[in-house]
Amino acid sequence: MEKKLFSPYKIKELTLKNRIVMAPMCMYSCEKEDGFVTDFHMTHYVSRAVGQVGLVIIEATAVTPQGRISHQDLGIWSDEHVPGLTKLTEQIKQSGAAAGIQLAHAGRKAALRDEIIAPSAIAFDEKYKEPKAMTIEEIKKTVEAFRLAAERAKLAGFDVIEIHAAHGYLINQFLSPLTNKREDEYGGTAENRFRFLREVLEEVKTVWDGPLFVRVSAYDYHEEGLTVDDYVTIGASLKELGVDLIDVSSGAVVPARIHAYPGYQVKFAEKIKHEADVATGAVGLITTGIQAEEILQNDRADLIFIARELLRDPYWPRTAAKELGTSIESPKQYERGWIF
Repeated sequence: MEKKLFSPYKIKELTLKNRIVMAPMCMYSCEKEDGFVTDFHMTHYVSRAVGQVGLVIIEATAVTPQGRISHQDLGIWSDEHVPGLTKLTEQIKQSGAAAGIQLAHAGRKAALRDEIIAPSAIAFDEKYKEPKAMTIEEIKKTVEAFRLAAERAKLAGFDVIEIHAAHGYLINQFLSPLTNKREDEYGGTAENRFRFLREVLEEVKTVWDGPLFVRVSAYDYHEEGLTVDDYVTIGASLKELGVDLIDVSSGAVVPARIHAYPGYQVKFAEKIKHEADVATGAVGLITTGIQAEEILQNDRADLIFIARELLRDPYWPRTAAKELGTSIESPKQYERGWIF
C-alpha cells in the first residue's frame, strides 16, 4: 500500500508528487548584501529537490531592503533579483520538485544598521534596536511592496507563494496584541490587527492566482498573547481570503521559554485544520518517516514541512521511504545507487 507521505497532493492546478515540503530556513548567505541568489543557494535548494522533496520553499525573501532580517538575506525588492531567482526555480523544477518562495518583512526583528520599522515603537529585547512606529503611508508602501514581490515571484516561475506572518516578523507583529499597541485602524481590535495581513493578501491576489500559503505562529507563549483559538478564527478568515494552506508554527513574537518536543506544534495544525476547515502544514521537530506518516494518516495535517532534518539529510525523503518500507523514484543518474 502506498504510504500517504508519498501520495500526490493537488492545490489548484499544481500537483505535488508527495507531501514533503522543505520548510523555509534563513541561510544568511548573500555575502555582498545585495539580496542576489548565489552559488550556495543553487546548490543548497537544488540538492533537496534531487533528494525528492515534493515542494522546496526558499528562505524568507525580503520585500524591501528595510525588511531584511540581516544584511545577508535574499531579496525580491527589485526587478534585478528576478533573473537569479528564475535560474533557481528552473533548476529546482528540473530536479522534480515544485518551487515556492516565502515573502517576508522582518519589522522590529531586523538586525540592520539603518532605521527599522514596526507597528509600534517597542524593541524585541535589549539586543535589538527600537523600531520606528510605521506611519499609514509606510504601511501602504509595505503592502504595495508585497504585491510587487508577488509579481516578481510569478515572473521568476515560482509555483507557490507563502506569506510570512509568523515568528515575530512584521505581519506577526501586527497580529499580536503584545507587539501592536496602535490606536488607529491597524490596532486595538482583533479585526484591526488583522487588517494589515488582509490588505497584503488582497493586493497579492491581484497579481497571483496560484497556490497561496500563509505561515503563522499559532501560540504566543504569553498569558496576554494570542492562542491557537485565536488562530482558528484567523484561519477561517484566511480561507475566506483565498489562502489554500496554513503553515502552522508557533512562538517568537516575544521572548519566551518554549518546551519543544517531537511534534510539539502538530496539535496546533490539527486544531486549525478541523475547526477552521482549512488545509494545514505541520512543522516542528518532525524527524522520522513514521512520525510524518502518523500525522497524515490521522488527518492531523495535509502536508509535512521538514526543516532542520533536511539540513542534516538532504535525501531525507529516501530515508523516510526506507523506514516506512516503501520505495520512491530516483533521478535517473542515481538509479544505480539503489540496486542491490
